[in-house]
Amino acid sequence: MKMRIVLGLSALLALFVVTALAADVSGKWVGTSQGRDGKARETTFNFKVDGEKLTGTVSGRGGDREISEGKVTGDEISFAVKVSFGDREFKMLYKGKVAGDEIQFTVQREGGERTTQMTARRAN
Repeated sequence: MKMRIVLGLSALLALFVVTALAADVSGKWVGTSQGRDGKARETTFNFKVDGEKLTGTVSGRGGDREISEGKVTGDEISFAVKVSFGDREFKMLYKGKVAGDEIQFTVQREGGERTTQMTARRAN
């Protein structure tokens, strides 16, 4: 019985440690990527974090889009954004690694092979 309690408390402590070590990405971030035409494109991220759950918006040329499937685990962040193009709708998948006030993202269309790299920096 005591062993179960000790194991249970250890698991709970490990969960708190992982949550405490999760990167704090709440707030506004501005990302830059290179478009197909070679010009820089700016994207604004407004993140809200509750534990490991990530919500918020992504704003760019197409307006504001809600974040779905958002997650922050340690220094890794991932989420999806629905994009409409004409009568087609698809998801863009974002995966990133947080280092201080910078996030290195890989962006990929769901089901696609091509990826885009983006660096986002915390806005002041």
